[in-house]
Amino acid sequence: MTVMSMTNNEDRATVRFFVTYTGVKLPFKLVNELQPSEVENRNTFFRGYFDAQDRLTGFDKLAYGETELSHRYTYHANGKLELAQITDIDGEITEMTFDAENIAG
Repeated sequence: MTVMSMTNNEDRATVRFFVTYTGVKLPFKLVNELQPSEVENRNTFFRGYFDAQDRLTGFDKLAYGETELSHRYTYHANGKLELAQITDIDGEITEMTFDAENIAG
């Protein structure tokens, strides 16, 4: 499945790997970081993308080599979430916008 990203490569300067996430509020928080060598034999993990300010700009949930879920995030100048783009396993895309005070629009 091809997932179009709204973030450019500069926004995804650092890639890190995680076991899971916490919370229901966006952006999700990835937890239980894995070393790159630890994902080689894992069936399911999260690949997180972080910008120069160490903000999560997106992640992919990978299961058995397939992308099951993708999130892409952009932020307002004040650091609050501006846009969340969520792509599910079927390729359906949901976009949520937030004002500068982080209120969904």
